[in-house]
Amino acid sequence: MMARRGLNQRDLRAMHSMLSAVFFSYAFFLCCFARDTITYPSGSIGNGGQETLVSARERFELGFFTPEESTGSRRYLGIWYYKSNPRIVVWVANRNKPLLDVGARFAITEDGNLKISHRNETYWSTELGPTSNPAYREAKLLDSGNLVFRDSNNTLLTTVLWQSFEHPTDTFLSGMNMSENLKLISWESKADPKEGNFTFQLDEGRFVILINDYMTNHWANGESSDFFSSERMLDGMTKFLFNTTGSVPTLNHYNKTRPPSDYNNTRIRLDVDGKLQYWNFDTNWSLQWSEPKDKCSVSNACGNFGSCNLYNMLACRCLPGFKPKSLENWGNGDFSGGCSRSSAVCGKNDTFLRLKMMRVGQQTRKFQVENETICREKCLNNCPCQAYSFVKGNVNRQWFRQPSIYMCLIWTDDLKDLQEEYSYGGPDLFVRVSKTDTELKAKSCKPCGINVIPYPLSTGSDCGDPMYSSFHCNTSTGKLSFQTQNGTYNVTTIDQDKRTFAIQDKDGDHCNSSTGDQLREFSLSLPFKMIDFKPWCDTVAGNFGSNISSQGVVEIVIGWEPPPEPVCTSSADCEDWPNSTCKNVTGNGKMRCQCNSNFRWDGMALNCAQDVDGQSGGSSRKKKPFSLIVGVTIASVIVLSSIFLYTCILMRKKAKRRESQQNTERNAALIYGTEKRVKSFIDAEELNEEDKKGIDVPFFHLDSILAATDYFSEENKLGRGGFGPVYKVIFMLIIGFFFPDKFSKRN
Repeated sequence: MMARRGLNQRDLRAMHSMLSAVFFSYAFFLCCFARDTITYPSGSIGNGGQETLVSARERFELGFFTPEESTGSRRYLGIWYYKSNPRIVVWVANRNKPLLDVGARFAITEDGNLKISHRNETYWSTELGPTSNPAYREAKLLDSGNLVFRDSNNTLLTTVLWQSFEHPTDTFLSGMNMSENLKLISWESKADPKEGNFTFQLDEGRFVILINDYMTNHWANGESSDFFSSERMLDGMTKFLFNTTGSVPTLNHYNKTRPPSDYNNTRIRLDVDGKLQYWNFDTNWSLQWSEPKDKCSVSNACGNFGSCNLYNMLACRCLPGFKPKSLENWGNGDFSGGCSRSSAVCGKNDTFLRLKMMRVGQQTRKFQVENETICREKCLNNCPCQAYSFVKGNVNRQWFRQPSIYMCLIWTDDLKDLQEEYSYGGPDLFVRVSKTDTELKAKSCKPCGINVIPYPLSTGSDCGDPMYSSFHCNTSTGKLSFQTQNGTYNVTTIDQDKRTFAIQDKDGDHCNSSTGDQLREFSLSLPFKMIDFKPWCDTVAGNFGSNISSQGVVEIVIGWEPPPEPVCTSSADCEDWPNSTCKNVTGNGKMRCQCNSNFRWDGMALNCAQDVDGQSGGSSRKKKPFSLIVGVTIASVIVLSSIFLYTCILMRKKAKRRESQQNTERNAALIYGTEKRVKSFIDAEELNEEDKKGIDVPFFHLDSILAATDYFSEENKLGRGGFGPVYKVIFMLIIGFFFPDKFSKRN
C-alpha cells in the first residue's frame, strides 16, 4: 500500500512538472511570437527586425514599416490589416518625423509614457504626465485596430490613458466616434504618410461633414438647393460614422442603402487627392462610395461665375459676359479665382442669359409670385440681383393639397457651384448680363446655353452669315453642335479672338496607337479648316461613379476664314457696320453691306476701314502711323540740321563781311583823304615839270598800300625805275575817273 501510495505521489509530481513546463512554454510562445501587449520594463519592439504586435484574433498588426511606394529608407511605426497585401495601413505614429536608420525602440519608458526613441531622441510619445510606478502600465493592440495604453494600478480596474482611436491619421474604423474633435488628415502622397493638404471633420453647428483643402471648403455633405442635391453619404456610412444602429434624425435624407452587417470589415479613408472613400471587405476590399467623385463635384470648382463641365477637356469656363479674374492662373489650370463681369450691370442695357441643365448653389431669397414676369422685374429692379429662377411646385398640408403655386428664386451674391449638363437638370437659370457682352453684332446669333456665338457663325437663317450656317442650337438643352459630312459633333468652346472653336469626337484607337501628335484625317470644307487636335486619354471614366465611357476622346480645334461683307436686305441691316451701304455690286442678286468710297472691307476686324494706298485701313492703320512717324522724324532731323548748318555758315560769312567792310571803310577813308589833297593841288595849277619847288608826299600805311596795289600784283605793275618797280594804285584810277582831262597823258 505504501509503495503504491509513493508511486502515485511520484506520478503526481511528474505530472505537475510536465504541466508546468507546458504552461510556461505556451506562455513563452504567446509572449515571444504572438503577443499583442507591451509591458514595462522588458517589453518593446525594435525597428531593425520583424518584431510586431498582432491582435488576439489576428485582425491587425503593429510594427515598423516602410511605405509600399517609397523609394527611400524612412521607417514609421504603424498599424495595418494583418497579412494584407499590399499593406493597408490605418494608423501611423511618427508620420511627421520618420526614422532614417535602424536601432529605434517602441516601448514604455521610465516616466510612464509610450515612446519611439533612438539615441536619446524622441520621435513620438503619448505625452502623458509622469508616474511613480510605470510597471502598472501596458499597451495593447485590440482586434478593432485600436492601440490602447492603460494603467491597472494594481487593481482589477484599468484606466485608459491614451488610445489611437482618438488620434487617427487618415482612416476611420469601427469603434471610433465621429465628433468635432476627431479629424482625419490625408497622407501627403502615396509614398509619404506626412500630414497632407486635406482634412475631414464634422461641423457640429450645421451637422455637416466637411472636407477642407487647407482653409478652403473642398466638399460638404448634405448641401442641396432647388437646383441640385449633392451625392450624400450612404445611410450605412452615416450609422457607421456616428456609431448608431437607428436612424439619425438630423441626417435622415441619405440614400437608403442597406449597411453592411459587420462594420469590422468596413473603413472610411481620406485619400491623398481629398476623396472620402467608403470601403467594404467581403472576399476582397471593394470601394462602395467616394466623394467628390469628379472634378466638378468639388465645392465651387471653377470659382464664382465659373461653370464646370465634366465632359470638356478644359473643365472650367466663364459665363457669357464674364472673364477670368486672373488670366495667368486660368491658363495654368488654377480656376479657384473664378470670373468677374466684363461690363457693369444695373442699367437699361441689362438682359438675362437663359441657362438650362445647370447646377447652382443655394439661392439668397425665395418667395411666391403669380408669374415669371413679376419674378424677372423683381430681379431687374434690384441692382444686387445676379440671377433669378421661376419654379413651380406644390405645398402639402395636413388635410388637403393646395393648387400649384409659383416661386421666385433670387441670387444676390456671386453665383457659385455652377455646373453645365448637370444630370438632374433643375429649373432654368436666368443670369443677369449686359447686352454689349452677349449681343456682339446686330446679326450675331443669340447665345446657346453658355456659348456666345460670334459673327459670322450662324445657327439659322436669321443670324450670322449663310456661309457659316453649320451650327445647331438645341434650345431644350442649351447645347451647341457642329454639323459636317462626317456627322454632328458637340461644340465645347468658342474663341472669338483666335477665330477657332473646339469639338469632341470619340477616339478609341488613338490613345493605344503610336501615331503621336500627327493630325488625324477630318473632312472639312471652306470656310472651315482643321487647326489642331488634342487626344484626351485620361478621361474622367477613372473617377468612381462616373457614367462616362472609358473610350478615349479627341478634341478637334477648327478655325474659320474671315467673312465677306455682311448679307443685307435693307440699309437698316448695315447700321452695325458704319461706312457701308446695302447694295448689289456682283450681279448675282445677293445684297451685301458694301463699303463706301475710300473704305475697304476688313474681314479680320469685321468693319469698313479707311482705304490707305490701296490697302484696307485695318492693316494700314497699324503700319502707316509708324512709318509716318519715322518719316516725319527723319525729315525733321534733316531740316533742323540744315537750319543749324545754314545758320553757322551765315554767321561765319557775316563775320567775314563785317571784317572786310571795316577794312574797306578804313582804306576808303585814307584814299578819300589823299584824293582830296591831290585834287586841291591840281586845281591850284602849280604842278609843272620845271618847278623846282618841293611837294609834300602823303604818308600811307602798309595795309593801305597793299590794298591799293592788290598786294603788288603784276596787273598793277607799271614798270621799273631807278629805285625799283612802279605800281599803279587804286586811288590813281579813282582820280583818273573823276579828272580824265588832267591825267589822260600820264596814264
